[in-house]
Amino acid sequence: MSEERTEINSLGEFGLIEFLTKNIEIQQSSTILGVGDDAAVIDHFGRQTVVSTDMLVEGIHFDLMYTPLKHLGYKSVAVNLSDIYAMNATPTHITVSIAFNNRFSVEALNEFYEGVYAACEKYGVDLIGGDTSSSQKGFVISVTALGEVAPDQFVKRSTAQKGDLLCVSGDLGAAFLGLTLLEREKKIYLESPQLQPDLEEQTYIIGRQLKPEPRRDIIEWLEKNDIRPTAMMDVSDGLSSEILHIAKQSNLGVVLYEEKIPIAQESKEMALKFGMDPTACALSGGEDYELLFTMKQEDYDKIVISEEISVIGYMADISEGAHIHTKGGNKFKLVAQGWNAFQQ
Repeated sequence: MSEERTEINSLGEFGLIEFLTKNIEIQQSSTILGVGDDAAVIDHFGRQTVVSTDMLVEGIHFDLMYTPLKHLGYKSVAVNLSDIYAMNATPTHITVSIAFNNRFSVEALNEFYEGVYAACEKYGVDLIGGDTSSSQKGFVISVTALGEVAPDQFVKRSTAQKGDLLCVSGDLGAAFLGLTLLEREKKIYLESPQLQPDLEEQTYIIGRQLKPEPRRDIIEWLEKNDIRPTAMMDVSDGLSSEILHIAKQSNLGVVLYEEKIPIAQESKEMALKFGMDPTACALSGGEDYELLFTMKQEDYDKIVISEEISVIGYMADISEGAHIHTKGGNKFKLVAQGWNAFQQ
């Protein structure tokens, strides 16, 4: 029995929007007016507003051959919320705009929005608007996230101080290795469609690629333990390039220790299977959506009790430059080899 397919043009633009947004449940008291008018209205009751926008383009940021639409909807929201958490803020609202061609049915878009709503529900965020358009180039997604923060409690990239400890949450390189595995299986499938994908029970690294989670838990833990990062950003383009952003914008040098970089056992094993260096995957992979931050040295005793945070280096004088100390005792200049959207 074939799946039901409803053509988009049978609903029209307003009918489609109404269909996709009919079950929205408002979670934020600051949402005065949501979807359904010319503009949404929010009132943050004297708190400061943080805004971030991301665009995801089919063929550049995702491949629908191995990305379920529900996962894509979830990820589209998650990566934007990560930017809000990276400012030490709490995400509250999103808008979602999509452009698509006629290979997408109403059911396909509904699946995408199921993922959007799942992320909204998990992180307590309201979808308050967006736009739909036709596209000649496949699926394009643009999400804008808004958040709130107590006045002057937001954390920038440019405010690290000399001597600050450099920390990162979670583990690194897994999302890149998940992508590498999915790309390998796609290539095998295209050459031999009769072969079943062999994902080698790699649910961890594949999950890190297809369904990343922003680190709300880290922000909450830091607040609970009275630790205020001096600078912060999320790891979307690879650890090395993000570290260099903080160093450059804070006008500092940096010392990074290879042995301190957190890499999951599953990632190490898969990197070795691919003939890759696990450290290189962590430094240059990207899409981990972990939090990279600096903090005062006097908070060290507080931070070591967290199993989710690793101290990986420290900020130095700008004259020292940016270097990584390898496990073998060598010292190399840290270079940005992260993912670059304009080098395809």
